[in-house]
Amino acid sequence: MTHIPLPQNPTAEQVVAALTQVFTDFTTRVEATPFFKRLNAGTLSLAAYKTWLEMHRQQTVEGARWIARAASSITRDFEPIRATFIGHAAREQRDFLMLEEAYKAIGGEVEALRAGQPNLGTEALHAYMMYRASQLNPFDMLGAMFMIEGLGEGKAAGWAKRLQTTLDLPDVAVKFFIYHGEHDEDHMQDMLDTLNAGVLDLPDMGARIVRCAQMVGRLYLLQIEEMEA
Repeated sequence: MTHIPLPQNPTAEQVVAALTQVFTDFTTRVEATPFFKRLNAGTLSLAAYKTWLEMHRQQTVEGARWIARAASSITRDFEPIRATFIGHAAREQRDFLMLEEAYKAIGGEVEALRAGQPNLGTEALHAYMMYRASQLNPFDMLGAMFMIEGLGEGKAAGWAKRLQTTLDLPDVAVKFFIYHGEHDEDHMQDMLDTLNAGVLDLPDMGARIVRCAQMVGRLYLLQIEEMEA
C-alpha cells in the first residue's frame, strides 16, 4: 500500500496499524499464487487474463450491492456516515462495465461473460459481505473496504502496467485497473474519515473491523486460488 492517510486519534491509529498488518500478510499471499507469479514474471497468458476478468466482473457487479445494503443498515444516529456509504455505492455501481469493455477488447463475448457464474471464492465472499452488511450499524465493513480499496490504491496501477507490457494491451483492456489505481486513495480517505467519526466508540468495533478484514482477505484469496482450479 503506497499511502495510508494518518488517523486523528490513538484508537484509530491502533486499528489502522492492525489493518495494515493484515493487508500486508494478505498481499504477500496473493503475490505468491501461481497467477500473480506469472503476472510478475511477464509470462501470463491472454487466456489467464480473460479468466481474471471473469472473476473480477462477478465480484464487482455485486460490490455496490453490499455497500448499499450496509448503508440501509445504518441507523439515523450515524446519518452522515450512511450518506458516505451511499455515495460510495453510487460511485462504484457501474464499475463492472469497465470490465466488460476490457473483456470485449481482448476478444471475449460480453454475453457469455454476463452469463457466467461466480467461482466458489467469489460466491463465498459475496455471501459473507451481504451477511455482515445486513447487521445493525455494520461498521466492521470498513475492514472489507480497507482490503479491497487497498488493492486498488496500492496494486492496480502496477498490475495494469505489467499486463500491458506482457500482453501488449490497449488502455481500454486495463481501464478498470488504471481507474482504481487513480481513485482508490480517495476511497481510503473516506474510510479513515469514517473511523474518525465516532464508530470506534461502539463496543468492540475496532476488533470487529480487523476481523472483517481478515475474513475478506481469506475469501478474496480463495477467489484467486479458484481461478486455477
